Amino acid sequence: MFEIMKFKSIKNSIIPLAMILLLLSSCGHKKESTQSQARPNIIFMMSDDHAYQAISAYSDKLIQTPGIDRLANEGMLFSNACVTNSICAPSRAVILTGKHSHINGKVDNYFPFDTTQVTFPQLLQKAGYQTAMFGKLHFGNNPKGFDEFKILPGQGTYYNPDFITKSEGNIRVEGYVTDIITDMALNWLENEREKEEPFLLMYLHKAPHREWLPAERHYKTFTQKTFPEPETLFDNYTGRGTAAKTAEMNVLTHMNWAGDSKIYPALMDELGIPETCNWDKSAFEREVGRQNAAQRAAWDKVYGPINDEFKKNYRNMSEKELMQWRYQRYMQDYLGTIASVDEGVSKVLQYLDDNDLTDNTIVVYTSDQGFYLGEHGWFDKRFIYDQSFKTPLLVRWPNVITPNTTNTQMVQNLDFAQTFLEAAGIDQPADMQGESLLPLFKGEIEGFRDAAYYHYYEYPSVHMVKRHYGVVTEDYKLIHFYYDVDEWELYDRKKDINEMTNVYNDPEYAEVVKDLKKKLTELRIKYKDSSELDSLYLNDFLKNTQASH
Repeated sequence: MFEIMKFKSIKNSIIPLAMILLLLSSCGHKKESTQSQARPNIIFMMSDDHAYQAISAYSDKLIQTPGIDRLANEGMLFSNACVTNSICAPSRAVILTGKHSHINGKVDNYFPFDTTQVTFPQLLQKAGYQTAMFGKLHFGNNPKGFDEFKILPGQGTYYNPDFITKSEGNIRVEGYVTDIITDMALNWLENEREKEEPFLLMYLHKAPHREWLPAERHYKTFTQKTFPEPETLFDNYTGRGTAAKTAEMNVLTHMNWAGDSKIYPALMDELGIPETCNWDKSAFEREVGRQNAAQRAAWDKVYGPINDEFKKNYRNMSEKELMQWRYQRYMQDYLGTIASVDEGVSKVLQYLDDNDLTDNTIVVYTSDQGFYLGEHGWFDKRFIYDQSFKTPLLVRWPNVITPNTTNTQMVQNLDFAQTFLEAAGIDQPADMQGESLLPLFKGEIEGFRDAAYYHYYEYPSVHMVKRHYGVVTEDYKLIHFYYDVDEWELYDRKKDINEMTNVYNDPEYAEVVKDLKKKLTELRIKYKDSSELDSLYLNDFLKNTQASH
């Protein structure tokens, strides 16, 4: 009897023990699965040359951008976000590698990207993320670390663009480029990704890059608008050095008449207006000439009368009136291209809402750099001055970032790689040079960088912005222009927000200059930049440009 009872007792205890083991095993698997699902999705939205002044979350003087503003309302707006090198391809290389231009090799638009560099998409892909890129990369035609890509060759075109694809070869798609890129991104989200695995989507717009061709629905309305002029539109650069005085990016004298202001080449000939540069008329033919018959008819219906009115008034317009006219034409087309970007952002955010993806998705909106919208009479970028150096940055991550918050730290495009890797729980390579923004997302600002380092290389070249490097804090900006000049500039960012007066030689700022020069030396050592590297890149640049001529 005892033996039977003993057996029964063991048997009864085996069942619950087995159940406990099963439950523990199940819990373990569930935890692993939950951790996998908890890794955040990442949507990196970037436009090209989108000035922070042209986002209503920063300023509503020029345009309303409700789609992009939603990220500020539901997340964090960075008021001092900036770049390490304000020019397209180098900025993108910095973003992908988390390394300064002199380390990743892409110092300007001429130098090749060092393809041995490891990029953060490669690391995310290796860690199990699905990865896709749609839109403008600007350099290379086979980006590493992507399961799927469809990218514009070079600058791409606004109408009926070509794409380099991973699996379909080269294709041409009828339509407007911003809408097409948005549709590609949404199609991948809905039909091509594995729904249970985390993803990285790089959603990259051509707009609002020069030559600024809006979609039909937008140029019909934006060409009817008048925009406020910046207070420095007629800047004469008194109080600044040689670099500002010799740059070639003035809206009146350096902007193309055909390609940029959309004056028909035949009308330029009739009025005796010479080309501003050797791609003036050809840019018009390349962009507007790419439209199909229906697109061109719609275009001419709006831009034809603009040309007729200009023809009637041109010979009687003063220089000031011409500048004002060209500024309005610039804003009408530039801002018109942004309207379609904002619509695309809204569609992607709505998709996340509709598919229960919002809470576990980090959404970033930024630009590859800032842009001048008539400030100091300029268009383009390149300078360390604010409108070029600063870039929009808005980030939403529900349950991590407190909605409707603003951060003033000196964050840079150098920081994206480390941020995404840390968010995904992936160790960052030791040679990356940025800083993760995760602490800032949580309001923890202690220990974050107090100064940003900048270096611009592409001179002598288009727009003739001299080579320079510098250090920027929330309060001051110290700049060294070099190569064919040796000039220093210092700006008080709080007292002189338009950067009109160089106070480098002002005795009141002697201690500031001393402290910032020390900081600049420390940053050049920290980031492994040097005068020897400056000379190396300069000599190679001059050799390459001479060979091309």
